[in-house]
Amino acid sequence: QVQLVESGGGLVQAGGSLRLSCTASGRTFSSYPMGWFRQAPGKEREFVAAINWSGGSTYYADSVKGRFTISRANAKNTVYLQMNSLKPEDTAVYYCAATFDTDYNGPWGQGTLVTVSS
Repeated sequence: QVQLVESGGGLVQAGGSLRLSCTASGRTFSSYPMGWFRQAPGKEREFVAAINWSGGSTYYADSVKGRFTISRANAKNTVYLQMNSLKPEDTAVYYCAATFDTDYNGPWGQGTLVTVSS
């Protein structure tokens, strides 16, 4: 089983950028699709973006399309989420998971908190 650790969250002003990282343990990271999800205060967790094992196929939620970019570096066992033009409504705890399933329901790691101020 892949163990995942998210990092890179923080406080940023609206319009700013952040890059999240998710580092995996285990030798089979390159064989897994990877996804990012988020949970805003008082809301259900939602799908954000996903990438296939090679990085050749990506998928985004409509709310982040054109602003966020998912990528991966299999040699580093890491998947990234570059977030540009951030909005206050992007404020959430962001989680990664070894899945392309937009309805994935866990388990989850500790996540990383992103706070976008207006």
